[in-house]
Amino acid sequence: MTSKELSQKLARLSWEKKGNDILILDVKGLTDVTDYFVLVTAESDPHVKAISDYLQEKLEKEKLKAWHKEGYQNLQWVLLDYIDVVVHIFQEHYRKFYELEKLWGDARIIRVEEDAKNRMVFAEQN
Repeated sequence: MTSKELSQKLARLSWEKKGNDILILDVKGLTDVTDYFVLVTAESDPHVKAISDYLQEKLEKEKLKAWHKEGYQNLQWVLLDYIDVVVHIFQEHYRKFYELEKLWGDARIIRVEEDAKNRMVFAEQN
C-alpha cells in the first residue's frame, strides 16, 4: 500500500467513526519526517479514543501497526505514527490552538467531504 493510499484509508476510517473536519496534508518535499498528515477533529475524550482504537484495530488486521503513538494519557490529542503517514486526532480546542494546517501551509490539502448521497469524497483544496 502506498503512503497516499494509506492516508486515504486512514481518512476513510476516521470518517466511518464520525470524525470531523478531516484533512490530508501532503507534506512530501516539505519534510523528511513523513509523506502525509491526516488531521481529524473529535468531539470528546471518548470520541478521540474510539477513533484511535478503530484505526489501529482495522490496520492491525492488515498487519499494519502504528510505529509510535502518543496522547492516550489525556485523549485531547492522539498521534498515531505509521511512518509515511502520521494521524493527528484532536479535540476541537486543541486543533484550533495548534493549527497544524497553518504550520504546514505549503502542503497540498485534500479535504474529506460528503457528497449529495452522503458518501465520502476527497476534494483537493487550492
